[in-house]
Amino acid sequence: MVALAATVVVTQGGVSAAQPAIQADQAVAHLHAQVDLPPGVWTDTPLTVALPFSGTYELDANVRGRLSGVPSLNTYITARLWNVTTNTAVPESERLVNQIIDLNPGDAATGNNQTAPISEVVKVAGPTTIRLQARRADAVGAATIAQIYSDGAGYTSLRFDRVAP
Repeated sequence: MVALAATVVVTQGGVSAAQPAIQADQAVAHLHAQVDLPPGVWTDTPLTVALPFSGTYELDANVRGRLSGVPSLNTYITARLWNVTTNTAVPESERLVNQIIDLNPGDAATGNNQTAPISEVVKVAGPTTIRLQARRADAVGAATIAQIYSDGAGYTSLRFDRVAP
């Protein structure tokens, strides 16, 4: 009987012990806002992911850009991934998201929405925050609307997956 009681006590002790919290090594975040882009400057969006550990990560973004303007017009949106922790751009993550070129005479507004992917692999030395940034460029004329956009018709998202220590 004594041996049986000891076994029961050990089992109960193991069950009642608190388990340590486990951080995810993969996640996806979605933008739930529209971000207006002023001309010529990189603009932070509120879309970030927190890489919890050192290691190698795959980063994937789907970036929806919305543009509108009146011809003559050549305007575009570029996006990139920004390492907030090191205050540097993720190398080669810059992508053309959306562009309107309409040099026709007239004053009828033109516009569209497009989504562009960004996929990169990064190696980080410790916990790191990655943010989506975007920039508007007006080569001819000026956009009347330039936004990183997200709604039920298409969300801007940012995902990570830790693939190696």
